[in-house]
Amino acid sequence: MQLPVNHFKQALQAGQTQIGLWLGLADGYAAEVVACCGFDWLLIDGEHAPNDLRRVLAQLQTLAAYPAQPVVRPVEGSAALIKQYLDLGVQTLLIPMVDSGAQAKHLVAACRYPPHGIRGVGSALARASRWNRIGDYLSTVERELCLLLQVETVEGLRNLADIVAVDGVDGVFFGPADLSASMGHLGNPSAPVVQDALLAGIRQVRAAGKAAGILSADRAFARRCLDAGANFVAVGVDTTLLASAATDLAKAFKGGAGSAGGSGPVY
Repeated sequence: MQLPVNHFKQALQAGQTQIGLWLGLADGYAAEVVACCGFDWLLIDGEHAPNDLRRVLAQLQTLAAYPAQPVVRPVEGSAALIKQYLDLGVQTLLIPMVDSGAQAKHLVAACRYPPHGIRGVGSALARASRWNRIGDYLSTVERELCLLLQVETVEGLRNLADIVAVDGVDGVFFGPADLSASMGHLGNPSAPVVQDALLAGIRQVRAAGKAAGILSADRAFARRCLDAGANFVAVGVDTTLLASAATDLAKAFKGGAGSAGGSGPVY
Protein backbone atom coordinates (compact mmCIF):
# COMPACT_ATOMS: atom_id res chain seq x y z
CA MET A 1 0.00 0.00 0.00
CA GLN A 2 1.00 3.61 -0.58
CA LEU A 3 1.00 6.43 1.93
CA PRO A 4 -2.11 8.61 1.36
CA VAL A 5 -1.32 11.93 -0.29
CA ASN A 6 -2.08 15.05 1.74
CA HIS A 7 -3.86 17.05 -0.95
CA PHE A 8 -4.46 19.93 1.48
CA LYS A 9 -0.72 20.33 2.05
CA GLN A 10 -0.02 20.04 -1.67
CA ALA A 11 -2.57 22.75 -2.44
CA LEU A 12 -1.05 25.14 0.12
CA GLN A 13 2.43 24.51 -1.28
CA ALA A 14 1.11 25.22 -4.77
CA GLY A 15 -0.36 28.53 -3.64
CA GLN A 16 -3.97 27.42 -4.03
CA THR A 17 -6.54 28.99 -1.71
CA GLN A 18 -8.40 26.46 0.43
CA ILE A 19 -11.86 27.28 1.82
CA GLY A 20 -13.02 25.32 4.85
CA LEU A 21 -15.75 24.75 7.42
CA TRP A 22 -15.54 24.05 11.16
CA LEU A 23 -17.09 20.81 12.45
CA GLY A 24 -18.39 20.95 16.01
CA LEU A 25 -21.30 18.51 15.91
CA ALA A 26 -18.91 15.64 16.68
CA ASP A 27 -20.73 13.17 14.47
CA GLY A 28 -19.72 11.21 11.38
CA TYR A 29 -23.14 11.48 9.76
CA ALA A 30 -23.17 15.27 10.14
CA ALA A 31 -19.61 15.42 8.80
CA GLU A 32 -20.69 13.46 5.74
CA VAL A 33 -23.50 15.93 5.03
CA VAL A 34 -21.09 18.86 4.75
CA ALA A 35 -18.42 16.76 3.01
CA CYS A 36 -20.70 16.90 -0.02
CA CYS A 37 -20.96 20.71 -0.01
CA GLY A 38 -17.78 21.57 -1.89
CA PHE A 39 -15.43 22.76 0.86
CA ASP A 40 -11.72 22.08 0.41
CA TRP A 41 -11.12 21.23 4.08
CA LEU A 42 -13.11 20.43 7.20
CA LEU A 43 -11.82 21.09 10.71
CA ILE A 44 -12.66 18.39 13.26
CA ASP A 45 -12.56 20.33 16.51
CA GLY A 46 -11.32 18.57 19.62
CA GLU A 47 -10.72 21.76 21.60
CA HIS A 48 -14.21 23.21 22.02
CA ALA A 49 -16.39 20.39 20.66
CA PRO A 50 -17.05 17.01 22.37
CA ASN A 51 -14.71 15.01 20.15
CA ASP A 52 -12.70 12.20 21.71
CA LEU A 53 -10.31 9.90 19.82
CA ARG A 54 -13.01 7.49 18.69
CA ARG A 55 -15.28 10.28 17.43
CA VAL A 56 -12.37 11.77 15.50
CA LEU A 57 -11.59 8.33 14.07
CA ALA A 58 -15.19 7.86 12.93
CA GLN A 59 -15.15 11.22 11.15
CA LEU A 60 -11.80 10.49 9.51
CA GLN A 61 -13.17 7.20 8.20
CA THR A 62 -16.27 8.96 6.88
CA LEU A 63 -14.40 11.81 5.21
CA ALA A 64 -11.94 9.43 3.53
CA ALA A 65 -14.53 8.83 0.81
CA TYR A 66 -14.76 12.53 -0.12
CA PRO A 67 -12.44 15.17 -1.61
CA ALA A 68 -12.75 17.49 1.41
CA GLN A 69 -9.56 17.14 3.45
CA PRO A 70 -9.77 16.64 7.23
CA VAL A 71 -7.83 18.89 9.59
CA VAL A 72 -7.89 18.00 13.29
CA ARG A 73 -7.50 20.37 16.23
CA PRO A 74 -6.67 18.64 19.53
CA VAL A 75 -7.51 20.21 22.86
CA GLU A 76 -3.83 20.98 23.43
CA GLY A 77 -0.42 20.44 21.93
CA SER A 78 0.84 17.64 24.17
CA ALA A 79 3.27 15.16 22.62
CA ALA A 80 1.23 12.20 23.91
CA LEU A 81 -1.98 13.46 22.35
CA ILE A 82 -0.29 14.34 19.08
CA LYS A 83 1.09 10.80 18.94
CA GLN A 84 -2.40 9.36 19.28
CA TYR A 85 -3.86 11.58 16.57
CA LEU A 86 -1.02 10.83 14.17
CA ASP A 87 -1.45 7.10 14.77
CA LEU A 88 -5.15 7.50 13.91
CA GLY A 89 -4.04 8.70 10.48
CA VAL A 90 -4.41 12.45 10.92
CA GLN A 91 -2.19 14.12 8.34
CA THR A 92 -2.96 17.77 9.13
CA LEU A 93 -2.92 19.05 12.70
CA LEU A 94 -3.95 22.49 13.95
CA ILE A 95 -2.47 23.04 17.41
CA PRO A 96 -4.10 25.76 19.56
CA MET A 97 -2.49 28.36 21.82
CA VAL A 98 1.06 28.55 20.47
CA ASP A 99 2.96 31.50 21.90
CA SER A 100 6.67 31.01 21.17
CA GLY A 101 9.30 29.60 18.86
CA ALA A 102 10.40 27.17 21.56
CA GLN A 103 6.87 25.79 21.80
CA ALA A 104 6.75 25.49 18.00
CA LYS A 105 9.99 23.47 18.00
CA HIS A 106 8.57 21.10 20.61
CA LEU A 107 5.44 20.54 18.51
CA VAL A 108 7.50 19.79 15.41
CA ALA A 109 9.52 17.27 17.42
CA ALA A 110 6.28 15.65 18.60
CA CYS A 111 5.39 14.97 14.95
CA ARG A 112 8.73 13.40 14.02
CA TYR A 113 10.26 10.04 14.85
CA PRO A 114 13.68 9.81 16.51
CA PRO A 115 16.40 10.81 15.97
CA HIS A 116 14.76 13.97 14.60
CA GLY A 117 11.88 14.06 17.07
CA ILE A 118 10.17 12.38 20.00
CA ARG A 119 7.17 10.62 18.47
CA GLY A 120 6.75 7.13 19.86
CA VAL A 121 6.97 4.27 17.37
CA GLY A 122 3.91 2.03 17.33
CA SER A 123 2.98 1.75 13.68
CA ALA A 124 1.95 -1.92 13.92
CA LEU A 125 -1.06 -0.76 15.96
CA ALA A 126 -1.76 2.31 13.86
CA ARG A 127 -4.37 3.07 11.23
CA ALA A 128 -1.89 5.64 9.88
CA SER A 129 0.39 2.87 8.55
CA ARG A 130 -2.58 0.68 7.71
CA TRP A 131 -1.21 -1.66 10.35
CA ASN A 132 2.24 -1.84 8.74
CA ARG A 133 0.82 -2.48 5.27
CA ILE A 134 2.47 0.77 4.15
CA GLY A 135 5.95 -0.69 4.19
CA ASP A 136 7.89 2.57 4.12
CA TYR A 137 5.59 4.48 6.48
CA LEU A 138 8.24 5.28 9.07
CA SER A 139 10.59 6.84 6.52
CA THR A 140 7.99 8.67 4.41
CA VAL A 141 5.25 9.83 6.82
CA GLU A 142 6.81 13.25 7.45
CA ARG A 143 6.44 14.13 3.77
CA GLU A 144 2.65 14.15 4.02
CA LEU A 145 2.28 15.71 7.49
CA CYS A 146 1.08 19.30 7.68
CA LEU A 147 1.58 21.13 10.98
CA LEU A 148 -0.42 24.31 11.52
CA LEU A 149 0.03 26.36 14.68
CA GLN A 150 -2.64 28.60 16.13
CA VAL A 151 -1.54 32.06 17.30
CA GLU A 152 -4.24 33.70 19.38
CA THR A 153 -2.64 35.90 22.03
CA VAL A 154 -0.70 39.14 22.18
CA GLU A 155 2.35 37.13 23.22
CA GLY A 156 1.96 34.88 20.20
CA LEU A 157 1.81 37.88 17.89
CA ARG A 158 4.89 39.33 19.53
CA ASN A 159 6.77 36.06 18.87
CA LEU A 160 5.29 35.44 15.42
CA ALA A 161 8.60 35.82 13.59
CA ASP A 162 10.19 33.13 15.79
CA ILE A 163 7.23 30.79 15.31
CA VAL A 164 7.14 30.95 11.51
CA ALA A 165 10.93 30.57 11.31
CA VAL A 166 10.77 27.04 12.78
CA ASP A 167 11.48 24.32 10.23
CA GLY A 168 8.57 21.90 10.08
CA VAL A 169 5.89 24.52 10.70
CA ASP A 170 3.77 24.62 7.55
CA GLY A 171 1.49 27.47 8.51
CA VAL A 172 -0.02 29.71 11.16
CA PHE A 173 -3.71 30.02 11.91
CA PHE A 174 -5.03 33.07 13.73
CA GLY A 175 -7.79 32.71 16.33
CA PRO A 176 -9.84 35.92 16.29
CA ALA A 177 -11.96 35.17 19.38
CA ASP A 178 -9.09 34.45 21.74
CA LEU A 179 -6.90 37.15 20.23
CA SER A 180 -9.61 39.75 20.75
CA ALA A 181 -9.86 38.67 24.39
CA SER A 182 -6.09 38.85 24.81
CA MET A 183 -6.14 42.37 23.35
CA GLY A 184 -8.82 43.51 25.80
CA HIS A 185 -11.81 43.20 23.43
CA LEU A 186 -13.50 40.07 24.76
CA GLY A 187 -16.42 39.09 22.54
CA ASN A 188 -15.58 41.72 19.94
CA PRO A 189 -13.23 40.28 17.29
CA SER A 190 -14.60 42.89 14.88
CA ALA A 191 -12.87 45.69 16.77
CA PRO A 192 -10.74 47.59 14.22
CA VAL A 193 -7.56 47.17 16.27
CA VAL A 194 -8.09 43.39 16.38
CA GLN A 195 -8.81 43.11 12.69
CA ASP A 196 -5.76 45.23 11.86
CA ALA A 197 -3.59 42.92 13.98
CA LEU A 198 -5.02 39.85 12.25
CA LEU A 199 -4.40 41.26 8.78
CA ALA A 200 -0.86 42.31 9.71
CA GLY A 201 -0.20 38.82 11.09
CA ILE A 202 -1.45 37.19 7.90
CA ARG A 203 0.84 39.38 5.79
CA GLN A 204 3.81 38.61 8.03
CA VAL A 205 3.28 34.85 7.81
CA ARG A 206 2.89 34.92 4.04
CA ALA A 207 5.99 37.09 3.68
CA ALA A 208 7.89 34.40 5.58
CA GLY A 209 6.82 31.82 3.01
CA LYS A 210 4.38 29.94 5.22
CA ALA A 211 0.62 29.37 4.87
CA ALA A 212 -1.72 31.68 6.78
CA GLY A 213 -5.24 30.85 7.92
CA ILE A 214 -8.19 32.14 9.89
CA LEU A 215 -11.82 31.38 10.80
CA SER A 216 -14.35 34.11 10.11
CA ALA A 217 -18.03 33.76 9.33
CA ASP A 218 -18.05 37.51 8.64
CA ARG A 219 -17.92 37.25 4.86
CA ALA A 220 -16.60 40.75 4.32
CA PHE A 221 -13.72 40.24 6.75
CA ALA A 222 -13.02 36.74 5.38
CA ARG A 223 -12.55 38.33 1.95
CA ARG A 224 -10.26 40.98 3.45
CA CYS A 225 -8.18 38.15 4.91
CA LEU A 226 -8.03 36.44 1.53
CA ASP A 227 -6.95 39.71 -0.07
CA ALA A 228 -4.22 40.02 2.60
CA GLY A 229 -2.85 36.63 1.55
CA ALA A 230 -4.62 34.11 3.79
CA ASN A 231 -4.71 30.85 1.88
CA PHE A 232 -6.68 28.56 4.17
CA VAL A 233 -9.80 30.22 5.46
CA ALA A 234 -12.72 28.65 7.32
CA VAL A 235 -15.90 30.60 6.62
CA GLY A 236 -18.41 29.01 8.98
CA VAL A 237 -19.20 26.51 11.72
CA ASP A 238 -21.67 23.64 11.37
CA THR A 239 -23.29 24.25 14.77
CA THR A 240 -23.93 27.91 13.99
CA LEU A 241 -25.31 27.12 10.53
CA LEU A 242 -27.74 24.58 12.00
CA ALA A 243 -28.81 26.82 14.87
CA SER A 244 -29.31 29.82 12.59
CA ALA A 245 -31.28 27.98 9.90
CA ALA A 246 -33.46 26.17 12.45
CA THR A 247 -34.19 29.40 14.35
CA ASP A 248 -35.14 31.21 11.15
CA LEU A 249 -37.46 28.38 10.16
CA ALA A 250 -39.18 28.40 13.54
CA LYS A 251 -39.50 32.18 13.44
CA ALA A 252 -41.11 32.03 9.99
CA PHE A 253 -44.00 30.07 11.46
CA LYS A 254 -44.08 31.11 15.12
CA GLY A 255 -42.48 34.55 15.27
CA GLY A 256 -40.03 35.54 17.97
CA ALA A 257 -36.28 36.07 18.00
CA GLY A 258 -34.22 36.03 14.81
CA SER A 259 -31.23 33.95 13.83
CA ALA A 260 -29.04 32.40 16.50
CA GLY A 261 -25.86 34.22 15.68
CA GLY A 262 -23.50 32.26 17.89
CA SER A 263 -20.68 34.33 19.42
CA GLY A 264 -20.53 37.18 16.92
CA PRO A 265 -19.19 37.46 13.40
CA VAL A 266 -16.30 35.02 13.89
CA TYR A 267 -18.49 32.00 14.61
